[in-house]
Amino acid sequence: MKVSASKGLRAYLGGMDQLLEQAVVAITGGARGIGRASAEQLAAAGGRVAIGDLDGEAAAKAASDIGKRAIGIQVDVTDHDSFEAFLEQAEAELGPLDGLVNNAGVMLLGPIDEEDPEQTGTMIAVNLTGVINGTRLAISKMKPRHRGRIINIASQAGKAGLSGGATYCATKFGVIGFSESVRQELKGSGVGISWILPGVVDTAMTAGLPDTRLMEMLSPDEVASAVVKAMKEGGSEVWVPARNQWLDAPLRLLPRHLRERVFAMTGADQVLAGADPERRRGYEGPISGDS
Repeated sequence: MKVSASKGLRAYLGGMDQLLEQAVVAITGGARGIGRASAEQLAAAGGRVAIGDLDGEAAAKAASDIGKRAIGIQVDVTDHDSFEAFLEQAEAELGPLDGLVNNAGVMLLGPIDEEDPEQTGTMIAVNLTGVINGTRLAISKMKPRHRGRIINIASQAGKAGLSGGATYCATKFGVIGFSESVRQELKGSGVGISWILPGVVDTAMTAGLPDTRLMEMLSPDEVASAVVKAMKEGGSEVWVPARNQWLDAPLRLLPRHLRERVFAMTGADQVLAGADPERRRGYEGPISGDS
């Protein structure tokens, strides 16, 4: 049954506090990991969530687990028409869209000269084109209403450029640059955009990554809490944990050779290159078509 006009996310110019009560938020990659945790926390805060996922059955199961505040919808974020249909159904069943969390992403690792072109295309399509598709479609719905917020899940890898994940890092650099540009375009519109930069998160995507001294393993709930806070309070670039931003800033003042030495001493330079291929097979195999 369709809900009447949403009360949520009544944005004020300048990024004043926003209400989540009855807000309608669509989430991609919402069946698992960060997306699932975000859906749970947003629903617990009083929002109504549309869980989108390429695996439609998993999306429906996640929505059923959350309860009456959630619906599950199959979506292919790389397909503009599929993404549009996802948002249309979300609005038809829940009400006008107040928020979009572009969370869907894939990470396939290895040296660039060994990367299959299809893997390259998949990462670019999901991690970057999917974010662009969703952002454009959400703006078209939010801008006439002068309210709403888009949250793009990027990564601290989008600031570092790590060996063993060149294409993945490139897509996350792209998400950050894209979000920065859109933020400028949205000034004065009543619509806001935030981008979240998590470190290593304990999900299937990070299976087999080595431990490093500078990167503690985060839970999906920790990142989801940042999503909820950004949806309520606004803000632009959000690091999780926040202290990593203040570690990153002084490192960037160092000459490159010294910065690279610090990365080598802490093991941060191997966080992607040192991944265990056997432990990653269960995650990467289905994405790569290698059963």
